[in-house]
Amino acid sequence: MDREFSAFYRSTFRQLIAFLIKQGASVPIASDIAQDTMIKVYQRWTDIDQPKAWVHTVASRALVRKIADIHEHPHDQVPEPTSLLPCPDTVAEWETRHDALRVFRSLPPRQRQVLAWTYSGFTPSEIAQQLGMTPNVVSANLKKARRAAAAYFQAGEEEQ
Repeated sequence: MDREFSAFYRSTFRQLIAFLIKQGASVPIASDIAQDTMIKVYQRWTDIDQPKAWVHTVASRALVRKIADIHEHPHDQVPEPTSLLPCPDTVAEWETRHDALRVFRSLPPRQRQVLAWTYSGFTPSEIAQQLGMTPNVVSANLKKARRAAAAYFQAGEEEQ
């Protein structure tokens, strides 16, 4: 059981953090939620049939609760941990991801959520099942998100 979970953790943890960031979480919040979610999945490991979907659902719900519970306190910007900064040879890939993050952040919450699930490899039917929506609603939100992303990139190209 521990080996199976360990393999799942290694293959899923970073993806789960990226999934949460795409939904608007900061790196520290995404990391905390992902770690808490992994603790929960480990505790229920033998009872869960689809662990990847389960952790995405639990983490997504935790982020929604976290966002709803935010009490803003003004402070200076806290720098992101340097260990997560890209290596010099991956700067182009890193910049591309940041362009994608700008697109995600420009979307309404539901479109951002559906697009994040899609980027994590889930189909509209799977997303609908996990979020309690119909596949048509998921597809409509995904279509709107893709249109908005295309418009965002087109506007960027026109500026250059």
